Amino acid sequence: MNKKSMLYFGLILTLTVSCKSETPKEDELIAKAKEIHKRVITLDTHCDINVKNFTDSLNYTQDLDTQITLPKMKSGGLDVAWFIVYTGQDSLNDAGYKKAYDNAMSKFKAIHKLVEEIAPNDIELAVTSDDVRRINAKGKKVAMIGIENGYPIGLDISNVEKFYNLGARYMSLSHNGHSQLCDSNTGESDDVWLHNGLSDLGKEVITEMNRVGMMIDVSHPSKESMKQMIELSKAPIIASHSSARALCNHSRNLDDEQLSWLKENGGVVQTVAFTSYLNTEKNDTRNAAMEDIRKSVTDSLGITWYNWGEFKKLDEQTQMEFIENRKRVMDITNEKVNQIEGFPKAVNVDDFVNHIDYLVEKIGIDHVGISSDFDGGGGIEGWSDASETFNVTLELVKRGYTESQIEQLWSGNLLRVLDDVEAVAKNIQS
Repeated sequence: MNKKSMLYFGLILTLTVSCKSETPKEDELIAKAKEIHKRVITLDTHCDINVKNFTDSLNYTQDLDTQITLPKMKSGGLDVAWFIVYTGQDSLNDAGYKKAYDNAMSKFKAIHKLVEEIAPNDIELAVTSDDVRRINAKGKKVAMIGIENGYPIGLDISNVEKFYNLGARYMSLSHNGHSQLCDSNTGESDDVWLHNGLSDLGKEVITEMNRVGMMIDVSHPSKESMKQMIELSKAPIIASHSSARALCNHSRNLDDEQLSWLKENGGVVQTVAFTSYLNTEKNDTRNAAMEDIRKSVTDSLGITWYNWGEFKKLDEQTQMEFIENRKRVMDITNEKVNQIEGFPKAVNVDDFVNHIDYLVEKIGIDHVGISSDFDGGGGIEGWSDASETFNVTLELVKRGYTESQIEQLWSGNLLRVLDDVEAVAKNIQS
């Protein structure tokens, strides 16, 4: 080898070694992600509950077969869980409103029992961002409360303040079906609308939410409802559990126009780890392939299976029972199909962070957050319950997000909106 060839070979070797040294190894990325995960406050804005899991004998101090429990939160490093006062949509009459109100109150009571009687040394209720940081600094887990569906308000607007005083800090005005307050996204399926956006009472509720300091959630309401809410609201809004419609064409996701409204409003969209809202094609392909296996599992367990179209029409008790059974069925089914070579892949953390990437690029890092919809149908491969929360942080680190950006995504942006809403309320009240 002549001198010129030796110099060229040396240069190539140096560049190769240099490139290798600049690429973090997997174990280095994991170590970095673990340190970041410990330091940032991780916050999930949507975790459904079942009141039967808030008793003296059966509760979240135990590692129940649910996606959220205190042991799972501790194992996965999930610091803040927004527990949801959810009420399914029913008839728009006094009997329906009374039943919904009683149901909502039972869920408020359950959450308060958890933090005040069952596990006060492990978890505490927060109603402000300062509360979140104070409780987290003590090493406790944090509970917050959101309302999914304003239906329990009935026709009594004073219930907004009553729910606020019980700890609720966000509320959506509808769920699957039009409420007395606004139209739902579900109207897209048949193009039948009840209010063409907000009802007159719904408009009053938006004003009242601004006054008391409750965040407005636009995840379930229709696009026109969202538009009118933003026009009326003096405070930023949130989408507590939605993703990007440009990547997955589902009415529960926000399209680019809605995202631009949210950005201009100063709000935040909490990207949701729900399979059919992240990658419908991938989810449907896998579901079709596993249908026979899943049917054999449900038959052997004696469980009735419902698709999501059928699920929406069930009463709330049957919905909650199915959600619990669904997890059991899917755990067994996934265990079986994962042993089959070449089986269609599941929607996973990579698909989830693809939505985060898109949202950050489209509206900026200041307007994007994270949610799971655990125990309400959410959960993906890699973040199937609270014990796997770290995997989200790891994927964010792998994609080059800084610690500051990861802190924003996990909690900073949502808590900033909560502060802004509180400031608007104080100004109105003064």
